This record gives sequence, structure tokens and C-alpha cells, in this order.
Amino acid sequence: MSDRSLFVFPPSRPLRSILAATLVFLTAMPAVAGPLCRPALTVNEVQFSDVRLSQRVWTARLAVDASRCAAKSGRFDIEFTRLKETAPDLTFSEKFTWSPGQVAVSTLFWEDEGVLDYAIAYVAPCECRP
Repeated sequence: MSDRSLFVFPPSRPLRSILAATLVFLTAMPAVAGPLCRPALTVNEVQFSDVRLSQRVWTARLAVDASRCAAKSGRFDIEFTRLKETAPDLTFSEKFTWSPGQVAVSTLFWEDEGVLDYAIAYVAPCECRP
């Protein structure tokens, strides 16, 4: 009788990689959801306030058409290019929340700053209304 043991070898490296990738894929899959939509955001009015305590408030009024969305609110970003008398131009984003109808958003600037440009940079998708 031979003294041989039965060895079980671990799966090969490629097989382990495939199994791990499959596990990651299956656990990362979201629940089955409907198609995604986005509300339409339109900037209607923009203004700067008078200077108070060395700051001004940039305000915009947006029309939000969320008729295609099942959600009652969502996130969007506005990207600004800021002008400053003593510094280079700076591009940055601010996060805001939309709701259907009209929404007002605002951002603070120092008295020596201005807005060269702004744009709606991102609107989070929402589940479409059935």
C-alpha cells in the first residue's frame, strides 16, 4: 500500500481572477431599475448682490422641467470660472438641489471677484416616470 495522499490544488491564477471578477460583477449590479431620465434645467436670471461685509452673492433662478422624472428632487452642479483682481482665474463647481418648477441658487464671492463664465456641468439622472 502506498503512502500517497490526495492533494487538492488551489485553482490556477487565471481561474481565481475570473471567479473574483465574476463575484465583483454580480455584487456590484444594481437592482433592476427603469430607464433613466434627466430634468431640463434652464437659467432664467443671474445677478450679483451689492457688497456686504466684503462679499457679494451670485444668484441664479432656474426653471426646472422634471416632468419626465419620478423623483421630486435631485442634484446638479454649476461650474464657475472666477475672475479675481489679484489672482489667476479659477474654475470650480458648486453642488445644488433641484425641485420641479423654479429654483434659486446662490454662491458667495469676495468683493474683488467676478464670474467670467458659468454652466450647468452635471445633472444627476432620475428614474423616468412611468
